[in-house]
Amino acid sequence: MPGRSGGGATEFTNHDGALAGGATGDVEVDPQVLPRARQIAERLAIPRPRRDHRRRGSGEIATVPYRGGSDELDVDATLDSLAQHPVPGHALLYVRERVRRKRSVVLLVDVSGSMRGERIRTAAATVGALTAEFSRDDVGVVAFWSDAAVVQPLGLPHAPGRIFDTLLRIPARGLTNVAFPLQVAQRQLAQARPREARVLLLSDCVHNAGPDPRPDAARLPRLDILLDTSGEHDAELARDLARFGRGRLAPVHSYRDVAPALAALFAP
Repeated sequence: MPGRSGGGATEFTNHDGALAGGATGDVEVDPQVLPRARQIAERLAIPRPRRDHRRRGSGEIATVPYRGGSDELDVDATLDSLAQHPVPGHALLYVRERVRRKRSVVLLVDVSGSMRGERIRTAAATVGALTAEFSRDDVGVVAFWSDAAVVQPLGLPHAPGRIFDTLLRIPARGLTNVAFPLQVAQRQLAQARPREARVLLLSDCVHNAGPDPRPDAARLPRLDILLDTSGEHDAELARDLARFGRGRLAPVHSYRDVAPALAALFAP
């Protein structure tokens, strides 16, 4: 059933979406985007993931060779090591350390016809800054319109510059199918640890192709929405997607709003 909010229009259709084999076109790279990405990156203050002390009986145990930075000895592992090597030394000691969890983040970038001009510059600059920020994490990037293209598969080594350049060369086109990229993100995250898996949707959320995206949002471990409000947008659908996806909604009007919005989305 169509709905309208914030100047946007939600329309449900039977367009299922398809993955495009090649997303780039003969689009001239916008010289304004790189400075914007740098400004966003300089202002980013995204909290790091939780650091868990993994103990016996409460999940996986992180046991590592002693490197001088921990005072909690793993007695069992150390005794096993000493049994094989009777002459003790630092290299034979094993300890439990706090370990940094690696995040799995899939960025869904709206490159549909409604995201032309300033909006696509903001989206591309945001992805450029985020992929650099997540350099030690698993990052996937999906560009979408009525269909979608996987710009960066989750789990593969990523080069922020290459992702940034690829996005800049994708022409803004077609209608907006929000449901399909959510389905793609779910497949990308199938093997990820749910506690550290999340999806970030960058869009105006003017969904006008494809089925209702709310059920797909509910199937994700977490979905956050960075909503471009600089023109036509659907605030009601954006709120619903964040609610169904157990995430947060952050509206942005220009690229200057992006860094504080992202800090709010990734706050504990």
